Amino acid sequence: MAKRRITRVTTRRGDAGQTSLADGSSIAKSSERVHAIGAVDELNSFVGWLVARLSIDGTDRFEESLGRLQQELFDLGAHLATLGAVPAPEPEWIESQVSSLNEALPPLTEFVIPGGSETVSLTHVCRTVCRRAERHAWATEDAADAARYLNRLSDLFFVMARTLTTGAESQWRGTGKKDV
Repeated sequence: MAKRRITRVTTRRGDAGQTSLADGSSIAKSSERVHAIGAVDELNSFVGWLVARLSIDGTDRFEESLGRLQQELFDLGAHLATLGAVPAPEPEWIESQVSSLNEALPPLTEFVIPGGSETVSLTHVCRTVCRRAERHAWATEDAADAARYLNRLSDLFFVMARTLTTGAESQWRGTGKKDV
């Protein structure tokens, strides 16, 4: 497939609720595929914000991984926009990162309450946007590879958030428990 350059940003073709996929075919903007592509794009923007936030914090601990993720999220969007003609990225390296980071963390006894710092909260936002993208991918025909990748990626954001937490994690009290 030949690359098509974007020469005009405003085309007015979307004014009727349609957009074009990478192969030029027209699709409703309300379709699950477009929702999945949009959620992956949104996630990539939040990852960019997380990279900037980590830089402000003075840490480059995840710089290489997040840079790779941003490239792979574009690949994932291409996978969705080409109906699978571009392969989805492979999640094995993510599984390895999750395993490595999780080994250094204390075991969980309850659900984690997102927060603790702006950076940790933003990492949880990345996790939840990733989960939404995954749900849209599962609802999209022929997007199981994308959904599996996003499933692994949300795990990575979870352990990254836990790794970035300084001090005690805030955990859910559970139903019916009183705050003492």
